[in-house]
Amino acid sequence: MARRRPSHLGTVLLLLAGAYLLYLSVPNVAPAVRAAKADGTPGMFTAQRLQCISHPGHESCSWTGEFRSDDGTIRRADVSLYGSGRNSLHEGERTRAFDIGRESRVYGPDGSREWISIALMILVGAAFFVFALVRVRRRIRTPARESVPVP
Repeated sequence: MARRRPSHLGTVLLLLAGAYLLYLSVPNVAPAVRAAKADGTPGMFTAQRLQCISHPGHESCSWTGEFRSDDGTIRRADVSLYGSGRNSLHEGERTRAFDIGRESRVYGPDGSREWISIALMILVGAAFFVFALVRVRRRIRTPARESVPVP
């Protein structure tokens, strides 16, 4: 029985999926590394309100509040503290934080693990590209077989 050749559509979808994953992840490499190391402007975060989202069997909460840099040059309202959960802070409580330049988020001194998802997205996106290129190369190398009717 002859092997079925991969379709062009599958190859195109792999390339598009790979490109999309790389489009989402590559621009976030530097901020993810900075967030992992809490490498930013040091300051204090003041918790103002707890926001929770319930998923089936799981609840995710984070504190939103104000960030003020140690030198007083940066004051940001309505930012979330990454990794803060329901029991990590109380309203009005202050904690150490770092502003790495994200629009709506600051990070605690322990940093974050966002880099893991970014790295996985890059690996999967690159793997899709490589797999699609292998498919294209095989298609070019393997001449089309004529179909012979089965008696």
